[in-house]
Amino acid sequence: MAVTQCPVCILANSRKLAERCIAGKETFGGFRWIRPVSEREHEEVSEYERQYEDGSDPRVLDIVDIPLLKQRPRDYQQENWLLDPNSCWQKIGRAAEKDIRRFVDPIEPLWINGHHTINGTNDKIPLSTAKNLRSSLRLVQADRLRLSVFKPREAFGSSKRRVQGRFQHAGAHYHLWITDPIFERVYLAKPDGEYEIDECYLTISLSEPFKGACYKLAAAVIPCTEISG
Repeated sequence: MAVTQCPVCILANSRKLAERCIAGKETFGGFRWIRPVSEREHEEVSEYERQYEDGSDPRVLDIVDIPLLKQRPRDYQQENWLLDPNSCWQKIGRAAEKDIRRFVDPIEPLWINGHHTINGTNDKIPLSTAKNLRSSLRLVQADRLRLSVFKPREAFGSSKRRVQGRFQHAGAHYHLWITDPIFERVYLAKPDGEYEIDECYLTISLSEPFKGACYKLAAAVIPCTEISG
C-alpha cells in the first residue's frame, strides 16, 4: 500500500487509554485536520508508532511529516487516517504564533450544547446526535482559562484528582476535562484549588462513544506565553 507523507502541525498529543491520541492540521491548502490512528480496536497511537528516528516523542507545535496509508473515517471522527506503523515520523519544523493563528477554526459553538455531566458544562453530546456530525476537532482561542484541580469522585470513595478547564467560547460556557498529559502533570503537582492562565489556544476533541454519549475534551492547552513569535 502506498504511503503518503503528510506535513502536519501537531495540535494535540493527549492521553488515550495507555497510549496517545494525536491530531493536527495540514500546514498548507485548507489546513485540514488529520488524526493518525492505528489498527487497534480503539485506534490509539503507541510510542513506537509515533516516535521520531532518534526515539523522541512528537510535541505539540512540532511540524511533522507523518506517513499515512489511507483515510479511515468513523462516524463523527471524519479526520482519521490510518498510519504506517513501520515508518518513523520526521520533524521538519516548529510552529510560531503566526502559524497557530492561521489554524484557529471559525468562532462558533463547539458542535452541540445543552448536555452536561455531573461535573461538566456543555461537555457531552448524545451519541444518536453526534453520529450526524462531520467533525470532531476544533482549535479555539480563549482570552482566559480557569483551571480547577479537584477529586471529582471523592464522594464515591475515589481519591483520583483531575484537572478541568473552564472557559467561554462563542457566548457559551464550557467545563471540560483536560487530557493534555504534559499540561495536566504541571497542575496535578499543585494543591487542589483554582488557577488561571491568560490567553491561550485550546484543541477540543470529541471522544469515542462511552455509555451512549461522546465527550468534549481539552486535548491540548497552548498558552500564548509559551509560543515563539
